[in-house]
Amino acid sequence: MSKPIYVTMPTLAPLSEVNEYLEAIWESGVMTHNGPILQRFEKEVKEWHDAAYHTVVVNGTVALQMAIKALELKGEIITSPFSFIATTSAIQYEGCTPVYADIDPETLTLDPAKIEEKITENTVAIMPVHVFGNSCDIEAIDAIAKKHNLKVIYDACHSVGVTYKGQSVFNYGDISCTSYHATKMLNSTEGGGCYTTNPELDAKLKRIRFFGFSEDKTNVVEEGSNFKMTEVHAAVGLCNLKYLQEALDDRREKYMHYKQRLSVCPMLKFQKIIDDCNYSYFPVIFDSESTLLKVEAALAADKIYARRYFYPSLNTFTDIVPYVAMPISEDISKRILCLPLYKGLAWEDMDRIIDIMIETLI
Repeated sequence: MSKPIYVTMPTLAPLSEVNEYLEAIWESGVMTHNGPILQRFEKEVKEWHDAAYHTVVVNGTVALQMAIKALELKGEIITSPFSFIATTSAIQYEGCTPVYADIDPETLTLDPAKIEEKITENTVAIMPVHVFGNSCDIEAIDAIAKKHNLKVIYDACHSVGVTYKGQSVFNYGDISCTSYHATKMLNSTEGGGCYTTNPELDAKLKRIRFFGFSEDKTNVVEEGSNFKMTEVHAAVGLCNLKYLQEALDDRREKYMHYKQRLSVCPMLKFQKIIDDCNYSYFPVIFDSESTLLKVEAALAADKIYARRYFYPSLNTFTDIVPYVAMPISEDISKRILCLPLYKGLAWEDMDRIIDIMIETLI
């Protein structure tokens, strides 16, 4: 009997390598509190990306919340309805109001042409989302932000390993936030990071991470909380960092194989990639929701579990936000399905997934 195939699985270093770090942690007795392994993880990930400053935190959602707090934002933040709920909840948790602008139907990222009409006297920032590792139109968004004196926080939770115009995507905006969750290209089981090119903002983020203490820990100088990553999580991340490039190369190769073989299906469309991408997901856009449901059921019958990222569109969660029509996001969210894609996915299983889809569609 074949084993279930899920939409993703974590990329993991050999357990023996993790155990070496765990033994060192046990010997030192330092489990958390900005320990030496966390500092090393923070530094080596920053250097891998050739980024300016990096603050490691407990998860990607907290990274977004900390960015809002560090920039002292109060008011409306324009963001994408085509994302995971954390993008919206981080805004709300910090006492701000999410305001949605619709997406580009091809790139699936926030459409710059839809942003300005959403700007009011209460707008304080834009929080675009790099979707499935595909970068937003950064130049256009930054131009709008400068024109209207707005801050920019990039939700880059999918964007480990991505460059834009030749440099790390994390070097754009006032702050870029990423995730080191188990499903991401680089994982520490749970974790996140705030990136900035501003040293003062970086110092502030590090204070917020640890209860608002001053650098010498003798005074509390601003409102903060306990957002620290543990040494154990940092150890897992540090081990997995060694295999990041290998994982990125594997993802790209498998992504291209999917796209080449599935291009024979005229009822499928693929996300338009505008610059670099880490190919962390393989989304397919069907001609209708009924076609999607048919393919999803055919895959599930063979214990292959694709996932509807991101469904439904966030603007339809009317228990937490007032409904405002976002026709493109609402339409795309009903017709998009992410296929299994991860380092341990066997090529023969990929071809089985493709064969089932082609047989169902043609």
